[in-house]
Amino acid sequence: MAGSSANGASTRRVLAASLIGTAVEFYDFYIYATAASLVFGPLFFPSSSPAAQLLASYASLSVAFIARPLGSLVFGHFGDRIGRKSTLVASLLIMGGSTLAVAFLPTYAMAGWIAPFLLCLLRFGQGFGLGGEWGGAALLAVENAPPGWRARFGMFPQLGAPVGFIAANGLFLILGAILSPEQFQAWGWRLPFLGSAALVGVGLWIRLKLTETAAFQAAAHAAPPAHVPVAELFRTHAREVIGGTFAVVACFALFYLTTAFSLGYGVTTLGYGRQVFLGVLLFAILFMAAGIVWAGYWSDATSPRRVLMTGSVLTIVAGAALAPMMGAGSLWLIGAFLSAALVVMGLVYGPLGAWLPSLFPARVRYTGASIAFNVGGVIGGGMTPAIAQALATHGGLKLVGLYLAGAGAISLVALLPLKKATDTL
Repeated sequence: MAGSSANGASTRRVLAASLIGTAVEFYDFYIYATAASLVFGPLFFPSSSPAAQLLASYASLSVAFIARPLGSLVFGHFGDRIGRKSTLVASLLIMGGSTLAVAFLPTYAMAGWIAPFLLCLLRFGQGFGLGGEWGGAALLAVENAPPGWRARFGMFPQLGAPVGFIAANGLFLILGAILSPEQFQAWGWRLPFLGSAALVGVGLWIRLKLTETAAFQAAAHAAPPAHVPVAELFRTHAREVIGGTFAVVACFALFYLTTAFSLGYGVTTLGYGRQVFLGVLLFAILFMAAGIVWAGYWSDATSPRRVLMTGSVLTIVAGAALAPMMGAGSLWLIGAFLSAALVVMGLVYGPLGAWLPSLFPARVRYTGASIAFNVGGVIGGGMTPAIAQALATHGGLKLVGLYLAGAGAISLVALLPLKKATDTL
């Protein structure tokens, strides 16, 4: 298997680059989501009520989802014209720099409206970088995969999600254990953002050692690159872009409901301690990693589309189970729900690394996979924590469950007509 990697890049190095790069990116993304759930409300927004501050904090979370489609257009353009490697390095630098800068922001008490403005600006930078990250990492993996291994290679960038989540929330858990609540609120929350600098350095060191993928080089030799990849993409593969976009809605809705929303709801509404609930989430996220690995092997044995459809059906089931289990008053039942839901998350997320790139030819693949993934992220996850918080406040958890079930139904319907990939990679 090692000898099948393109242009002398070892299999281990390719998979490490696709895993570590997305782990760093998702670490950056998750520390913001965790801080938004725990401390950003009172620190960066005017005081009115805790619920209003939490809603404003979740709204800042959604700024990145506005930036992600723009990032997918820009990075997709250059990824399809000049190559995967340099584009991936640029995306990592932009998101990492934005994350590091959050550590130095003034609070609302210090700077007034300038504080939330700068917070949202840096959040935009995070989303812009992530908009180019996932598509490139997925292509790096699957375009180097030997025959019959595409989904198992494609699961490595997906595994960056639980790795980044565990690193981010594990650090918050440690800080909560060694710092007093006052210390954490005053300055401790800044430390995970400072720590991102070291992680970005590791990601860059690995990615700079890579060579370009064989699929991109073959496409470049066969014909000049598309002058405007996005224009060619929508002229020739609009159906795949639209279908791929809505197929990922369930994945994002499920993830942000089981992580960002559940953390905020569990701590502020249900009254569980922050440390306790973070511990439950860290345990549950292991089931997401297991689900991703299961999905990778299952997809290679059958097809990524079949696994995604199964996961979409199970997302509807998870929506039905959300209110009875989250509202049962038992932390054990909440943990069981989160663990089961995150296994399902693995099934609707794990195959995407192989499935979305397979919908497009190599000359527009970076643009197509990135746009579908990130626009689907806006629809499925952009406002999901804020919407879920509003639904839970005014109508209870049953409405949140209906919201999740609806996301699963949307993805299932989108997957039905996309029976064949347009390219074999």
